[in-house]
Amino acid sequence: MNKAKRLEIFQRLSAAIPEPETELEYASTFELLIAVILSAQATDKGVNLATRKLFPVANTPEALYALGVDGLKTYIKTIGLFNSKAENIIKTCKMLIDLHNSQVPDNRPALEALPGVGRKTANVVLNTAFGQATMAVDTHIFRVANRTGLAPGKTVLAVEKALLKNVPKDYLIPAHHLLILHGRYTCTARKPRCGACCIYDLCEYKTKTE
Repeated sequence: MNKAKRLEIFQRLSAAIPEPETELEYASTFELLIAVILSAQATDKGVNLATRKLFPVANTPEALYALGVDGLKTYIKTIGLFNSKAENIIKTCKMLIDLHNSQVPDNRPALEALPGVGRKTANVVLNTAFGQATMAVDTHIFRVANRTGLAPGKTVLAVEKALLKNVPKDYLIPAHHLLILHGRYTCTARKPRCGACCIYDLCEYKTKTE
């Protein structure tokens, strides 16, 4: 795929999705961090249902840490892997209090040192909260990048690196959410909605649907 086609893809996606942003609900960087940790192998909708009850009660490292693992579990028990997530979140809160003055760090090494925070979670926080040009490659982005020919790769890391190389400079920050939302609602997993796709003629997917 050439540079001109990649630019046209993002111009069209931006026109179709004028305000690309996460569907997780949060009111602070700390709330975003916790929501993203909870979202692993879970839906944004499910996470939002839980955090709507959790955050009014505890939305700071100190308040959440005070709940303890068992207290936190009562709020997130509807979310997959809630046992391990509760333990990781309480440990993360302790580290934020002890090492970061209760603030979420704005760099990858410090974020990835937090329990429950991997590369993808760190990328979401860096991009969404701090406006850094990162790509959190989830199943949607991995699918869209490979299907369209925008940034083919056999592994998540390969796709991430290809996107950072191939995405036009002006779209490096919004690209993350543009691709997620396009994959979530248009370029869907089982049967992509090619007939409703704004980049149908630019996409290099060989088995398009009507």
